[in-house]
Amino acid sequence: MSRAVIIYSRKQKERMKYMSIEILLDRKNRCLVMLSGEIDHHNAARIRMKIDVAIDTNCPSEVFLDFSNVTFMDSSGIGLVMGRYRILREYGATLYVANCKGAIRKVMQLSGMNRLAKFVEGDLQSRFVSNLK
Repeated sequence: MSRAVIIYSRKQKERMKYMSIEILLDRKNRCLVMLSGEIDHHNAARIRMKIDVAIDTNCPSEVFLDFSNVTFMDSSGIGLVMGRYRILREYGATLYVANCKGAIRKVMQLSGMNRLAKFVEGDLQSRFVSNLK
């Protein structure tokens, strides 16, 4: 049996520290994805995979991507939103983009995300916690 050894550079380890994702599902069959840190090409694949597993497993009627704690986003973040929109459209579900601030909100709007997803503001976590499964 062979063992794989994964070697990360210091820069890769530092980047991985700067991104976290938490996914909550509630009794109303909604999914809240709380993102924090930096969304770039280094960690977008891991984020996509986790969100896609939650969608495929639970078939939510609504998915909220909460960007309130995202500090940086490159074009990978736009791809993340567009890809989840396409998947949710197949399920007949709705995508919400929540709490985008400053440059992130501007990038989202300039790229036309407001035509694909509904933009919302507010404390989504407290609303979800009261309805958790």
